[in-house]
Amino acid sequence: MTSPLPPAHFRGDPVPVARALLGGTLVRVLDGGERLTGRIVEVEAYDCPRDPACTAGRFHAARSAEMAIPPGTWLFWTAHGHPLLQVACRPEGVSASVLIRALEPLEGLGQMLTFRPVTRERDLTNGPAKLVYALGLNPAQISGRPVNAPELHLLPPPAPLPDEEVDVTARIGIREGRTLPWRFTIRGNPWVSPATPSMDLTRPASED
Repeated sequence: MTSPLPPAHFRGDPVPVARALLGGTLVRVLDGGERLTGRIVEVEAYDCPRDPACTAGRFHAARSAEMAIPPGTWLFWTAHGHPLLQVACRPEGVSASVLIRALEPLEGLGQMLTFRPVTRERDLTNGPAKLVYALGLNPAQISGRPVNAPELHLLPPPAPLPDEEVDVTARIGIREGRTLPWRFTIRGNPWVSPATPSMDLTRPASED
């Protein structure tokens, strides 16, 4: 049986950590024991020591300090009034994290639809706030918990995804740091969010 990823797994650079999470599984266990699970199909990395996005816009300096907690700890960022699920990276005192942006539902689809009714199933978890609601997560109960907590944990992918199965883009909804290729998605997966990256990295920055 596969063991959940331990907090120590997240002590390093969030960029390769985020890339390696693709194809892994986010597991939510409800109080009654029901499992809601989803394959991770989209992630972003934030690494404040070298990331302009942490000092501007929604990742400004005062709030980026919230990420300076022990590695492998769950935390939530609020954007436009909605909670976004992240896990802290790097040693304590350094602001860095991985944002889980989209899931492909695997188990518990019916319960997810109860938590977040949608017309199209594809819209259930194809965005960072959407997946939080679909899993019935309460930020007040999850924030500060270790990433291998029984009620919410991460399983590694069965095998690392090869580069030809992964798209690398700029992140979503930022101005500063938009040239950084720190968003990773599973190529062609229909559950990837429909959001447009902040910059087309295939074009020179001068053309944007």
